[in-house]
Amino acid sequence: MYIKKILLAIAVLGLVVAAYFAYFVYNAMLRPNTAFNNEEAYIYVPTNTSYDEVRSQLETLLDDMDSFDALAERKKYTSNIKAGRFMIKKGMSNNDIINSIRSKNMPIKLSFNNQETLEKLAGRVANQIEADSLSLLEAMTEETFLSENDFSEATALGMYLPNSYEFFWNTSAEDFRSRMLKEYNRFWNENRLAKAKAIGLTPAEVITLASIVHEESKQASEQPRIAGVYMNRLRIGMPLQADPTLKFAAYQLPKYKNTIIKRVLNVHKEIESPYNTYKRRGLPPGPIAMPDISAINAVLNYEKHKYLYFAADASRLGFHKFAKNLSQHNANARAYQRYLSQQGINR
Repeated sequence: MYIKKILLAIAVLGLVVAAYFAYFVYNAMLRPNTAFNNEEAYIYVPTNTSYDEVRSQLETLLDDMDSFDALAERKKYTSNIKAGRFMIKKGMSNNDIINSIRSKNMPIKLSFNNQETLEKLAGRVANQIEADSLSLLEAMTEETFLSENDFSEATALGMYLPNSYEFFWNTSAEDFRSRMLKEYNRFWNENRLAKAKAIGLTPAEVITLASIVHEESKQASEQPRIAGVYMNRLRIGMPLQADPTLKFAAYQLPKYKNTIIKRVLNVHKEIESPYNTYKRRGLPPGPIAMPDISAINAVLNYEKHKYLYFAADASRLGFHKFAKNLSQHNANARAYQRYLSQQGINR
């Protein structure tokens, strides 16, 4: 009888332990443990971060941090942190959350448009991935990388094609640069390379001219015609006389820092710079900004015509009037200059 009582007590204790274990498992592993109202939330885990830093992000998202800590320790997550961007869905359990932030790095859509300089591009990209702007700029301008891939400091911006790309948030500066080089080489496929060769330009020269075309007009419909004007000038040895290059040259001077040139004047045409296409024939050393792909394709497929001039059209702002001779061009230009004066735009 005494033995039976002992066995019964052991059985009851076993059931209590099993019940407690089951409660612990449910509470620590399977019970929903989110405290936010949205359907999902994200945490961003930097490279080489600590569990305490991850925990600080989770504190506002979880209902019970103690149970999460216990399971994180048991599953050895606390000593095996993974960098990246991770999603936590409403109603997830601790077990689900740990599995998600340990192995389900979520990509982001990284995008950039027509950045004017590498510095601005670095700043734009740094707002979207872990790498900071300084490390990005250093990677973009590294001399060894540029020389090994046939770029120079002047042409380096042309390697970055404005678009949207899928990246992991914890991408390093070097990995971003390498990916952009692959995208550049993918863009310059056999077809585009053949077109560039047919018009007598290298890919870098195409992008340089495309940057001027794009600064002249954001209208994709007339970009091929503008490209045709510049190709005609190059063919006959005429200076490009592109106003956007004068602005670019001016902005390199302390006098014009933090200013906006709305009207190109004769004084700008006297600036000594390799980007002054009024004084120097041929293309400038590199792009003056990042062109749209539409402008690159406009150069590769430029419109064949006999126009040598164009001027902004005051009656259709954003578009241009084209001319085959200087007298007609001067008339078009005077009409636009009158418009600027009427608007009070004097510089």
